[in-house]
Parts: sequence; structure tokens; C-alpha cells
Amino acid sequence: MNKPQRDITLRFLAEPQDVNFGGKVHGGAVMKWIDLAAYACAAGWSGRYCVTAYAGGIRFVAPIYVGSLVEVEAKVIYTGSSSMHIALEVNACDPKSLNRHLATHCIVIMVAVDETGQKTTIPTWVPQTAKDKEQHQTAVKLMEMRKKIGEEMEIFVK
Repeated sequence: MNKPQRDITLRFLAEPQDVNFGGKVHGGAVMKWIDLAAYACAAGWSGRYCVTAYAGGIRFVAPIYVGSLVEVEAKVIYTGSSSMHIALEVNACDPKSLNRHLATHCIVIMVAVDETGQKTTIPTWVPQTAKDKEQHQTAVKLMEMRKKIGEEMEIFVK
């Protein structure tokens, strides 16, 4: 197997069918691009087919307009035995100027599965730089927060 790839950048052009009634790219299109980049990143790291287990903390910071060049950067910031926490950042710009601005960011958790759909083990990612270690710690804190939120949300589950 090749060396796992920790990060990837996908690029899209925002097209007219991506626009909402307000004239800007709708959140659903952005979320689709995020899911595609998270999958490509997770598959590149694990060497396996991966499924989305969680998407959260999505922040729509600035609008994206039709015709914009959109870059979705994804990188592994934490690995479990079969799961990967992927940090994503969406930047957009006019393709003529290339003056990028942050549009959206979030965390997505992907799980590697085998041919039968069962979880399968993946390579462990070990943070190297100070920034890597900080992002890794943030992923751990977010896991703890999601657990508490999940417990609180039980009231809504029948």
C-alpha cells in the first residue's frame, strides 16, 4: 500500500444550479462539496471505502457567488481504530483575481468500512508539528462535547 495521504484540496466552479433564492450558493451545495472532500481525504488516508458518520460545527462565514472558484481543503486531524476526524475549510474567490476568502469550515468524521460494510482498521495518524498537536487536542475535546450533547439529545429519541 502507498503512504497514506493526509490532506487533499478539491476545486469546483460554483454553477447556476448551485444558487439559492437569495442569489448565492446554497448551503446544501457547499455541504455536498465538503462531503466529497472528506471522503477523498479519508479514502486517501485509510486506503478504504469510507462513510460519513458525523458532520458538525459547520460555520457559513461568507457567501459564495456563482462563477466563484471554490477550494475545499480537507485534512486528517485525528484517527481512531476505524474513524478519521477531517478538518475542512472552504475558500472561494473570483477565478480572475484569485483573492481567496474563507467561506465555510467544519469537522467531518468518516469511518472506513470493508466490503461487507463493517468497520475496518486504519493507519494511525500521529501529530508532528505544534499546529498538528493543537488540532489533535481540539478533536479530542470535540469528541467529549459530542458525547455530552448526544446524551442530552436522548430525550428526543423514541
